[in-house]
Amino acid sequence: MNVSASVTPFNSPTPQTVPMVLDSLPDPAVEGQGCPRKTRLQIDLILLAIEALELGGSETILTVAEELELKAIIKNRVNLWRIRSTNPLRRANIRRPLSVTEAKALVVIACYMARRLTVVIRQLLALYQQMSEKQIPLEQNLRLSNYLERFRAHFKSRMHPRRSGVMGLNSDEKLDDLAINLLEKLLFCTGTAGMQRFWISLFDGEAE
Repeated sequence: MNVSASVTPFNSPTPQTVPMVLDSLPDPAVEGQGCPRKTRLQIDLILLAIEALELGGSETILTVAEELELKAIIKNRVNLWRIRSTNPLRRANIRRPLSVTEAKALVVIACYMARRLTVVIRQLLALYQQMSEKQIPLEQNLRLSNYLERFRAHFKSRMHPRRSGVMGLNSDEKLDDLAINLLEKLLFCTGTAGMQRFWISLFDGEAE
C-alpha cells in the first residue's frame, strides 16, 4: 500500500477549510511555500491606501473578513498585524512567510472594500487630474488633501525609515505620488475581472 503525506505550513488552513471565495484566484507558480517580496509589499500598501480612505480601516478589514467568511485566515487584529508585517518595509517586519492562502484572503478583502469605495476613488482621481492640469496645489482641495495626509501619516508611522525602499520615498511629494498610484490600482481592482487581474499582477516576473 502506498502512503503519501503532505506538509501543511503552521497556522495555514487545510485545503478542506479554504473558503470558496478564494477559488476565483489561481494558484501562482512560485518557489517555496511563501509569497515573493513584491507580493507582500504591494498587498500591504494597497491596504494602507484603503485605511487612508476609510477611517477605522483596520476594524473594517476584520469586519469584511467575517462577512466573506475568511475568519479562519484573518482571525483577529493581532493575526492581521502579523500577516501584514511580512511586508519587508515595515518597522516591525516579521520574518515569516506570507502564505498564498493568506495573500488571497487579503486581496479578496481589499478588492471587496475597493468596490464599496468606487465612487470615492473615482472622485479623488478626477480631482487629482483636474488640479494637476491646472497646476493647483493638491492641498487646496480638502478631500484630496485629507486622503494624502492620512496616507503619509500611516506610511511614516509603519514603515522603517532605514529600509532602502522607504529611503527613496523621502518627501511628501513622492509619498503623494505613491498614494495616487495606489488609488489607480484600487480603481483597477473594481473593473471587470479586476480582482483576478490585480492578483496576477502581484506575481508578474515572480513565477517560475
